[in-house]
Amino acid sequence: MSQAPEASGLAIGIDIGGTKVAGGLVDAEGRVVRRARRDTPHRSTRPSVVEDTIVDVVEELLASLDQEAVVAVGIGAAGFVATDRATVVFAPHLSWRGEPLRDRLAERIDAPLFVDNDANAAAHAEWRFGAAREESHLVMITLGTGIGGAILVHGEVVRGRFGIAGEFGHMQVVPGGHRCECGNRGCWEQYASGNALVREARTLLVAASPMANDLSIRVGGDASLLTGPLVTEAAREGDQTAVELLTEIGTWLGVGIANIAAALDPGIFVIGGGVSAAGELLLGAARDTYRRQLTGRGYRPEARIVAAELGNEAGLIGAADLARQGATGS
Repeated sequence: MSQAPEASGLAIGIDIGGTKVAGGLVDAEGRVVRRARRDTPHRSTRPSVVEDTIVDVVEELLASLDQEAVVAVGIGAAGFVATDRATVVFAPHLSWRGEPLRDRLAERIDAPLFVDNDANAAAHAEWRFGAAREESHLVMITLGTGIGGAILVHGEVVRGRFGIAGEFGHMQVVPGGHRCECGNRGCWEQYASGNALVREARTLLVAASPMANDLSIRVGGDASLLTGPLVTEAAREGDQTAVELLTEIGTWLGVGIANIAAALDPGIFVIGGGVSAAGELLLGAARDTYRRQLTGRGYRPEARIVAAELGNEAGLIGAADLARQGATGS
């Protein structure tokens, strides 16, 4: 149940993903005291339609509040955000291309605005309030429609020279592999994301594989109705094909994590996003593969691999907190 909002220190966080626009009114302790949500407009629609959706969510959160009670609005976008924290350079799952998002929204929202990558926001939230408190070197992996990533060192988001650091989902892991929405082939997110899980499950259904009987029954034989949460539910209830599908996703997750560990040597990997709701069905396979693939295994410390504590709200909590810091300097 939502708590009653206090009159000071509130910020709004908006998390824009491939399927949803989630918003929250967040206090200075990282508590979400009011929520709003809309479906993400289809990626082929004009950028202005997505902006309309964001404004609609913000207005719902502001209803019955004095606007002065909100110190800032933070937007966590599933895309490449420039160092100005204002422009979405490219969004694989949305229609933004060089979109001046902050300036567009500033015409309609009367509050300090900050734009960041959604995984950066989630990582900040987990470092401040969740699974990575007091960790000096953190990598966040968010598994949703695709894969997002973020790097924090001593609490500071590592954005890179052009603001695009942490786009691990578009590392090539299979040359000539599945086509990715980013335009390349064989990207990691084509093998270890919600889209990958659903694609593989639907392939079995379309092929009328007897291995998919349970999944077929759950959707009345209509493969288009199959979703990641449904596959996860089936796995939890003992369907071995669903378990195998999640194990395969977890195995690919572990391969990518081992590669990132070789490059960045963090102390902890925090796994968030909707697919992470599968818990140990996913993370167990990821840890096993990570240990087998890790460079120097047996002779070096191993980073911990843990589930995010803040769940699907990490992105909006982090966006709000980063915006609060940007507006108040604290």
